[in-house]
Amino acid sequence: MTPDHSRPADAFAARNTPRIFCIGRNYAKHIEELGNTLSGKESVVFMKPASALVAPGEAITLPDDEGAIHYETELVVEIGSGGRDIAPEAAREHIAGIGLGLDLTLRDVQTDLKNTGEPWEKAKAFDHSAPLGPMIALDDDIDLADLHFELTIDGEVRQHGHTAAMLVGVADLIAMLSAHWQLLAGDLIFTGTPEGVGPLQPGMHLQLRADQLPGAEWTIA
Repeated sequence: MTPDHSRPADAFAARNTPRIFCIGRNYAKHIEELGNTLSGKESVVFMKPASALVAPGEAITLPDDEGAIHYETELVVEIGSGGRDIAPEAAREHIAGIGLGLDLTLRDVQTDLKNTGEPWEKAKAFDHSAPLGPMIALDDDIDLADLHFELTIDGEVRQHGHTAAMLVGVADLIAMLSAHWQLLAGDLIFTGTPEGVGPLQPGMHLQLRADQLPGAEWTIA
């Protein structure tokens, strides 16, 4: 059963989030805007801790003196029925809910880590780096390959995403992750960001919107 998110703070306090899986480089135009190249290899995967989550309406506190911090808007999937080696055609049965979220990134730190071949966690897994909107049940009317979503900052559209542009779709992501880990109920999957990422500043007001998904808003402290 999908949790009731009508009271975000209570829902977050009661969340069971064993892991937050995040997918990098899943939209071609975002890969291009960061100067990276398509490798043809399996998707980039990294994780965030539960302390990265920020409920809708709560202020987002950013790290100090770590360089540029970028927003990345993403479709988020919550696992309901876990499992190992899930086939793509069965993946939908394992989804408890979907929603929107932000993968916040210390971009300068990430660039340094990529240059030295180190893992990305220092750039990705800091506290408040995963603001998460309300999650809703996945019903038959929702086509995971045809969802549009957008981020506005201070009333200006900064990102527009369409899941049809994903290099690896939701079902295949679940299959890929479950080949390496046994997925657990409550696991979250941030599925990658489209082009249009950019820096955050204190005082900015962020709003996520989608036709078939609930929106969410945050202010940068």
